[in-house]
Amino acid sequence: MIWRALRAFAWTLAWVIALGCAAWAFGALYYDFPVGKPIIAWAFAAAIIAAIVFLHGAVRKLGAVFLAFALVLTWWLTLKPSNNGNWQPDVAQLAWADINGDEFTFHNVRNCDYRTATDYAAHWDTRTVRLSQITGIDLAIDYWGSPWIAHPIVSFQLADAPPLCFSIETRKKLGQTYSTIGGLYRQFELTYIVADERDVIRVRTNYRKEDIYLYRLTISPTQARERFLEYIHSLNALRNKPRWYNAVTTNCTTSIRTQHPADERPPWDWRILLNGKGDELMYERHLLVTGELSFAELKTRSLIDTRAIAANDSPDFSKLIREGLPFTFPSEASGR
Repeated sequence: MIWRALRAFAWTLAWVIALGCAAWAFGALYYDFPVGKPIIAWAFAAAIIAAIVFLHGAVRKLGAVFLAFALVLTWWLTLKPSNNGNWQPDVAQLAWADINGDEFTFHNVRNCDYRTATDYAAHWDTRTVRLSQITGIDLAIDYWGSPWIAHPIVSFQLADAPPLCFSIETRKKLGQTYSTIGGLYRQFELTYIVADERDVIRVRTNYRKEDIYLYRLTISPTQARERFLEYIHSLNALRNKPRWYNAVTTNCTTSIRTQHPADERPPWDWRILLNGKGDELMYERHLLVTGELSFAELKTRSLIDTRAIAANDSPDFSKLIREGLPFTFPSEASGR
């Protein structure tokens, strides 16, 4: 009786895995096959159904499904990302940095002149910052829909200059829109946007009408500089070796974690994947300056949309969006 139950469980598990593999392969063909995507994908589905219906014996049926999956996977793994493409204007250029001792000169720092969320003139600047002037990190968390999913923007605070932001995003071609399911396949290359807050934060609060919460991290200036160097390494590496974006394994949050040396990465938590709850996780791990507020109070206080809309294109945008937040300015917070 036990053996029969175990055997039934094993066969059920095998079929669940096989059908899951077939579903993934269907999606790979549907999203990534270079020509005739829907036709090829549905032809694959028809072939799988035919194999299950007409082949004799469970082993043959399963073998056919796994073989079809293996063939699609082998093809899919040959797809290579590229830095050459007909990109949308806001991701048309790749940022990179020259290093000269304490000085880091960034090329292609984005500075868009927005009229609406989709109507803008893209400008690309050169900016030099000094590593020794980094005093800390602020974290902007952007919600555009579900409270479970968000987009983090890391803002390095400088004693002698406005903040410098890094936003890890999909590099979309003209005509592409973001798709969560498409993001599981090889639809988008990964890109690191370097910009000031009047671009990368303001476009979300003032034009896309998304909710952004701004927090200060409790890390020291030395730790902030280490994180900065990790971004530089990843930024320059992408210029020489493009990478695919993946909604689970290589996204805006997991990429930050994997930048760290393996022995320094924070423990895994489900809220790293469902990153809309990431600020709650960071609060629990004492990574946020809280002003002794509860998490609910801190989150309410940290919503900056009203201040960002009022500040708009003011040269003091970065200062104005921080008014009333439960942390001090970089020069005062450097010892925290």
